[in-house]
Amino acid sequence: MIFSLFRAWDKERVVTYTVHEHGKPVSDRIDRAEQLVFVKDGFNYSAALFAPVWLLVNGLWLAFAGYIAVAALIVAGSSWLGLGELWPSLGFLGLHLLIGAEADTLRRFALELSGWKTVGTVVGRNEGECERRFFDTWLSEQPMLRRDETSMGSATAGGMAHPSRLPDEGSRRWWPFGK
Repeated sequence: MIFSLFRAWDKERVVTYTVHEHGKPVSDRIDRAEQLVFVKDGFNYSAALFAPVWLLVNGLWLAFAGYIAVAALIVAGSSWLGLGELWPSLGFLGLHLLIGAEADTLRRFALELSGWKTVGTVVGRNEGECERRFFDTWLSEQPMLRRDETSMGSATAGGMAHPSRLPDEGSRRWWPFGK
């Protein structure tokens, strides 16, 4: 038991992430890579401490409605049964611990309902290592698409954009700061 408490602060621990992609991804692999969502697997302390706020911030409306319903049942049940103040507090503690333990599952479920699909699982020491490991294998499996040479931002072999493809000086639509 005590050894497992010290393992929690061990720097050699590993974390697991599931990787999710929108159901209708863009065709370019770099744009697809930027849109991927990594969801950490494990206990979420912020979800356990601030459960209703965490649910709202993460857009988990259905889970938030369930939280409100269970909270109302805890309060109504404890007052109906004539329990003291300890039992509702323990009920809320249990509810918050449950949300902290299942926060990652709630996020995955919400992504799945929104049309996202799981494209992989990766293990590493931290999020950066997990992303690197995932992209090392995933990017090599994705087809490389050529950019359309008639597009405005394409470059020639010399690395400079062709003058006919640059915007004219009268049109400032491409300039983000106005005229």
